Amino acid sequence: MYDTTTVMRPSGTRPRSARSILAFAVSLSVACGLQGMASTASAQGAVATHATGATQPKGGIDDSSPQSLVETLSASILNTVKADPQIKAGDTRRIEQVVNTQLLPYTDFRKTTRLALGPAWRTATPEQRDELVKQFELLLIHLYSGAAAKVGDQTVDVQPMRAAADATDVVVQTNVISGGQPYPVAYRLEKSEAGWRIYDVNVANLWLIAAYRPQFSSQVQASGVPGLIAFLKQRNQDLTQQGK
Repeated sequence: MYDTTTVMRPSGTRPRSARSILAFAVSLSVACGLQGMASTASAQGAVATHATGATQPKGGIDDSSPQSLVETLSASILNTVKADPQIKAGDTRRIEQVVNTQLLPYTDFRKTTRLALGPAWRTATPEQRDELVKQFELLLIHLYSGAAAKVGDQTVDVQPMRAAADATDVVVQTNVISGGQPYPVAYRLEKSEAGWRIYDVNVANLWLIAAYRPQFSSQVQASGVPGLIAFLKQRNQDLTQQGK
């Protein structure tokens, strides 16, 4: 569970290495910081259509299958994180820049936010939905940027996947190897017209969406969607000041 009265972070204690894995998994899968997802992806021309009908985003990331997406994206992000001194220093602006440019085309964080909010999403205005996505993304950046700076020797071992040939929603199991110790991390992906997109992550038997849903629901019941937005904004402001 998360403590909604403070910063909406896991209240349970995890080993430091596990927190680093969580930071990497969250950064990789939900790509916190994806403002203007649809418009930015369109403007950047992130997805190019091949003559065969398959999709191949720029940057060498293969999203033709869920396994290949997780494998190539993992390698790309790990290489960037390991080589970037600003990320090592916990620079939240640099981390946000990286996820915007490198992870943006391969996630559906709007769906992540919609599922975490639950039924209240239907009553939220378009402007409120956009603001919820933005503030939730920023919250994750603040909460995990420090741990992301600790990513070092990790590698990702993608497990064989069994799914029907026509499946459009699947789970890819991986082991993130850190210090010789495997940490199971699972990714939930949905097939879109653009290719496979990640929208949820499971670390230590806890799905990200499921972890935040009761917290969002509690805030909405207490003060409505505007109250949840105000709460997230305040927490992000507080965390920004703490970071400074």
